[in-house]
Amino acid sequence: MDTSTNITAQLVQWGDGDAEIMNEVYPLIEPELKRVARSMIRRFEPGDTLQPTALINETYIRLVDQKRRSWKNRSHFFAISAMTMKRVVMNHIRRGGQKKRWGEVVRVSMSEASAVAFQRKDELLALDEALAKLESVDEKKAAIATMRYFGGMTVPEVAEVLDVAPITVMREWKMAKAWLNRELGDAE
Repeated sequence: MDTSTNITAQLVQWGDGDAEIMNEVYPLIEPELKRVARSMIRRFEPGDTLQPTALINETYIRLVDQKRRSWKNRSHFFAISAMTMKRVVMNHIRRGGQKKRWGEVVRVSMSEASAVAFQRKDELLALDEALAKLESVDEKKAAIATMRYFGGMTVPEVAEVLDVAPITVMREWKMAKAWLNRELGDAE
């Protein structure tokens, strides 16, 4: 049995209620979860206080607290994880969790620094609102946009999760981007 099949089987067992299996599968999925977490955090302004480990831990807590878990395969699990991470990230942004101590130092004026931080935060909040609107219009396009943008998932990975052809994902992703661009353009 290859690693991917083994992970899928273990995730299905966890989804079916076998909490002990998570101790075995977590070391196998942690590197991918960290990759997704780093991808999301990169979209923040530099120096943010949210760390990949904290994001993964909060995501894990939320996944464990779900009443119903039924993951089809590892890609489906990572898609659900990415969507959960997105919620954690957006809540963090709304709470204003910016770093108070020195991070990577770049010399800029105070007005420039404030403008960039607020602009980035506002852009992410606007994107989150636009995704919520898109979800009310077309859940599939919103899910694809979330998995691609926040989860850093590839077209084949998204296709596997949604059980559609990659060409369908590419077409839906293109339409979702156009819809979001229009929505975000209207918001400005």
